[in-house]
Amino acid sequence: MAGFLILAVLAVFIAVIAVRTARFTPKPQPPVSEEIVDFDKDAAVDALAQLIRCKTISYYDHTKEDDAEFEKLIALLPELYPHVFAACSFERLPDRALLFRWPGKTPGKPSVMMAHYDVVPVNEENWDKPPFDAIIEDGILWGRGTLDTKATINGVLFSANHLIAQGFQPEHDMYFAFSGGEEVNGNGAPNIVQYFADHGLEPSIVVDEGGAVVEKVFPGVKEPCAVIGIAEKGMMNARYRAVSAGGHASAPKAHTPVGTLAAACKKVEDHPFPMHLTKPAAEMFDTLGRHSTLLYRVIFANLWCFSWVLDLLGRKSGGEMNALLRTTSAFTQMEGSSAPNVIPPEASMVANMRLNPADSVASALEYLKKTVGDPTVEITTTGAFEPSRVSVTDGEAWEKLSSTVAETWPGCIVTPYLMVACSDSRHWGRISDKVYRFCPMEMSNEERATIHGNNERIRLDCIRQTVEFYIRLMKKF
Repeated sequence: MAGFLILAVLAVFIAVIAVRTARFTPKPQPPVSEEIVDFDKDAAVDALAQLIRCKTISYYDHTKEDDAEFEKLIALLPELYPHVFAACSFERLPDRALLFRWPGKTPGKPSVMMAHYDVVPVNEENWDKPPFDAIIEDGILWGRGTLDTKATINGVLFSANHLIAQGFQPEHDMYFAFSGGEEVNGNGAPNIVQYFADHGLEPSIVVDEGGAVVEKVFPGVKEPCAVIGIAEKGMMNARYRAVSAGGHASAPKAHTPVGTLAAACKKVEDHPFPMHLTKPAAEMFDTLGRHSTLLYRVIFANLWCFSWVLDLLGRKSGGEMNALLRTTSAFTQMEGSSAPNVIPPEASMVANMRLNPADSVASALEYLKKTVGDPTVEITTTGAFEPSRVSVTDGEAWEKLSSTVAETWPGCIVTPYLMVACSDSRHWGRISDKVYRFCPMEMSNEERATIHGNNERIRLDCIRQTVEFYIRLMKKF
């Protein structure tokens, strides 16, 4: 009798799995318009090239920055986008924040298009082309900032310039918000958000950098995927410190401060943070999992019983899938003695952490202390901010954005996701739950790797698609 019951339960279990998998079919994609978008494509490329030639490099040590290069770029904007300056108001806010307001036809919640015009430093000797010469060869524009994110600034302003020349006016006010210190967590974007708060402005949508149109980023999915970040992880630098009496290395105690920290490092790496399947990751799995191969469809259609598989895969392999599921900790720095034969009186190490939306700075710090379990290891934070607010994926804002993506890149799968890096858009969560992170361009894995790396470059077709995207999007607002 017991054996019969076990078989019956097993049969029901298998049937439930099979039925749920059979019903786990692709969702309808956003409605699209077949309208043809036409503009001066060569002029769009030339405008971006001129922005690239401005060495707007930001540093945490601001004395290293060249203010003249930032001013050079700002002075170029009226020349490159004259209709924008004719139709829009323009304000400079503290910490290199630039804010344009394009008046709409009627009162209503404004839309916001964001980007940043500062770039990270370069090692010029490691580049195949000079990083600020904006060389164009074989359909490619080379230069720091081509992807991150001067192509976006050009896309926004060139699109508006084109539409204004055509006589178009948005239904409601439209703002273009650009910061000059995103790469160093500057206050430009917070100052713009404060401007909105002070003026009682609640955006109908905010669009900033983030995901892109990519391929081979999800197991079993062959189609290109347009991943739109609806949230981003928090960040925390955790500093571990151990002390000793120092001394000569010829007669060491059982553990030196370096050894103590090494043991702490191993404990943290051997005991990853718990998995939390938050809304951004869950919606991504529910969207892309339906386009995957049979085995993965079985898993993603039945996460109620197979979530442990994702947990195990993430723990073992790390990488982007793991980063979607949990708070991560990457040990990046370590310091000890200044001499090889001296036991350090103090040693320290730093881990850069990215916080899952289900965690917080306080809970992450508590987990580290509990995991290390050694009171002689002091663990503190040297800089942190919480995960962002999670944006909605229903309603007019999401529908307009996702349909614009589908119109610009026909055949791609549009999906929400969790952005594992940080951006200026996190500051907007205090006044809006319609903040979306999407770089409007198609990028290969190789191209993505050049962001913050050597040989950053963009295909000319991508420059044009970025403009096309913003023309389509602006016409919806």
